[in-house]
Amino acid sequence: MAGTAGTPGTPRVLRAMNDRAALDLLLEHGQLSRTRIGKLTGLSKPTASQLLARLEAAGLVLATGTTEGRPGPNAQLYEVNPTAAYAAGLDVTPERILAAVSDITGRTVGSYELPTPGRRPSPKRSTSLVQGGPPSPVVRQVTDALDGAVKAAGLARDDVHRLVIGTPGAFDPNTGRLRYASHLPGWHTPALLDELAAALPMPVEYENDVNLVAVAEQRLGAARGHEDFVLLWNEGGLGAALVLGGRLHRGWTGGAGEVGFLPVPGTPLVRQVTKANSGGYQELAGSQAIPRLAREIGMSSVPSTPYAEAAATLVERAAGEDTALNRLLLQTYATRLATGLASLVSVLDPELVVLSGASLTAGGEVLRTLVQSELEELAASRPRLVVGDVHEHPVLRGALESALATTRDEVFNTSR
Repeated sequence: MAGTAGTPGTPRVLRAMNDRAALDLLLEHGQLSRTRIGKLTGLSKPTASQLLARLEAAGLVLATGTTEGRPGPNAQLYEVNPTAAYAAGLDVTPERILAAVSDITGRTVGSYELPTPGRRPSPKRSTSLVQGGPPSPVVRQVTDALDGAVKAAGLARDDVHRLVIGTPGAFDPNTGRLRYASHLPGWHTPALLDELAAALPMPVEYENDVNLVAVAEQRLGAARGHEDFVLLWNEGGLGAALVLGGRLHRGWTGGAGEVGFLPVPGTPLVRQVTKANSGGYQELAGSQAIPRLAREIGMSSVPSTPYAEAAATLVERAAGEDTALNRLLLQTYATRLATGLASLVSVLDPELVVLSGASLTAGGEVLRTLVQSELEELAASRPRLVVGDVHEHPVLRGALESALATTRDEVFNTSR
């Protein structure tokens, strides 16, 4: 590590940089010896020893055992102290709120699911918490879900350093109101963010659910190492996340990536899209279009389950059973997907497109290959298409990763 000679405080800055580098290596690799940390950071053995002593005294690192089965004396192993901090995430849909708590290493230590079917909170109670009355139904649901995960982790609410909440749509940074998600009742009142801030003891951030899937794929999955990519999501709704220069692009009102509203050829022009909560691309290639397409081409065994589940079942079956109808279903679906993707690719010219959500991942490599081929005929630039790797609760995983990134910065930079 190098610094500017003679700059006041330089030794302290260098120590902080070295400490953070060692902590990041321990997060990435798990247990490491002093010698291994020294080699990976380029530090001498005495400097690495001093570094580890500082981190251990600050409660950020633990000595956890020794190396075995090697020639020579056993070496002490170190790891990040998992109890140094905790972060939480919430994945909100109209049907349920899924909550989880992770320790600072990223391991989930508690989770909880709160069903919320058919909820219809009354707008008359929307500002009750701010005015000193009982909390609104949405605030109660958020706190109940969080408390369930905290209890499952054996912790208290005050142990959580930060919470990230993922929802459909996005909170407009200019007004604080949720937009692009009329199907999420109770979340559109202007005082909601103030109510939640008053009810919760930790900092709270809000993020679009598909953006959080992109965070999960960039940190843990198919987009690792990529600075410019588009993630196309198709499950309950059709949406996209845009990562440009390594950062999420949210847009002026938070609506960047709401591609379900995109007008596309092959479907009637949809007007008043916010009232319909749908648009041309959603009608053409969204999950609800797949069972309808299956019936139109003459498939007799279309599942009667909810449309997102039925769509995933049909796509998975079509990718796994090579019949004329299955080939027709997948080819038509791939053309529809590529129709909207061509517009995104033409404007953004991304390095990579990640296909995510059950209605896309269920088709695996078979569907991916078809969409790639169609896109190469419809768009001038030709990004590589990949299937997402984060399959288990990707919105929640992205919320946790987002909360952990800020928590680690705060804890690692202030605990020494």
